[in-house]
Amino acid sequence: MRISMYQVDAFTSELFRGNPAAVCPLTEWLPEATLQAIASENNLSETAFFVPEGEGYRLRWFTPKDEEMLCGHATLATAHVLFTHLGATEHTLRFDTRSGPLFVSKLDLGYRMNFPAAMPEPFEASPALLEGLGVTPSEVHAAFDIVVVLENEQQVRALTPKLSHWHGLGKRGVVVTAPGDHVDFVSRAFFPELDVPEDPVTGSAHCELAPYWAERLGKTTLTAHQVSERLGELTCVVEGDRVGLIGQAVDYFEAVVTLPDAR
Repeated sequence: MRISMYQVDAFTSELFRGNPAAVCPLTEWLPEATLQAIASENNLSETAFFVPEGEGYRLRWFTPKDEEMLCGHATLATAHVLFTHLGATEHTLRFDTRSGPLFVSKLDLGYRMNFPAAMPEPFEASPALLEGLGVTPSEVHAAFDIVVVLENEQQVRALTPKLSHWHGLGKRGVVVTAPGDHVDFVSRAFFPELDVPEDPVTGSAHCELAPYWAERLGKTTLTAHQVSERLGELTCVVEGDRVGLIGQAVDYFEAVVTLPDAR
């Protein structure tokens, strides 16, 4: 059995930057163990699988360790594959997911995703969180991730967390953020529970970061950099209980995965 696989760098206009994701189009679902094995073999932060369903697609994401509830960069990569390689002609693609319906529209330059917003609430920092952080935060909040707010961009860039302290914190991961020097805000994201020590660019984290910064800055359209080594760039638009995430994507490779015929 042979299935196509694409690897795409998301939230960037330059190859070898942004966040790489694998995308596997399917005509029907493979066993979950096979999906997980492919994701583990890829050893990327996310591998996306999708199957046509109704007027859209059923989309699932897997880390090397487990299935994910929500992933931004692999959704962007999937839309890029559909529009660029698989002949999608719709203006807006619909993906049905474990987090509800997601939508991606093609722009003249890049793509605009429509995701659910998640406003972080004040969160009591545990000793383990603070010990792993190694710097005193100005605020700590949480939605599906713990959102740690620092004073400035330099603190975020210089951070060298002790990730061994960040297991069992009760949330998906830890996202560290601060005002940006040249954009509205910057961030970095760490997911040791998912076997993803640092994610280069995390679209889903901006579903919680954008509402926080929109309220703090008093604006609904925000520019953001995720200041990992690979760097990611996106624009966030807060629209009530939804967030628009705008970014670009570039191809890295197209391949064929060969699986045993027996399922």
